[in-house]
Amino acid sequence: MGQQTSTQTIRVAFMCVQNAGRSQISTAFAERERERRELKDNVEILTGGTCPADHVHETVVEVMDEAEFDLSGRMPRAITTDELESCDYVATMGCSTLELDTSADVDVRDWALADPDGQKLDHVREIRDEIEQRVIALFDEIEADLE
Repeated sequence: MGQQTSTQTIRVAFMCVQNAGRSQISTAFAERERERRELKDNVEILTGGTCPADHVHETVVEVMDEAEFDLSGRMPRAITTDELESCDYVATMGCSTLELDTSADVDVRDWALADPDGQKLDHVREIRDEIEQRVIALFDEIEADLE
């Protein structure tokens, strides 16, 4: 895939309540896709939660380490409505009550994913793999939008 020449910047947010599991996994895969597709100058990635946890869930850190992502140093953070309304795409994880201005031109997708917190590793791996496929499909759309 060649480097994009468009000067357009697309903002993408991955959010949930705690920002400690699904949205962190999504963000890691999105960062990888942005790098693989040479879209660093064209895609800005945000992540956050409406009520952030103190740390990323240990099972999430473990299954992402298996996939060669180090999330051990990541910290959940809050995300504001203003940040979300400034995005082109917002992926919620099935746990958030998202209230955006209806005039905001934001493509909101509720991925309705199971919460990995407290789940067995095999189930968290399934969640991780589903998220990876959803992120790849989203970046296929983003890349098409940039062409």
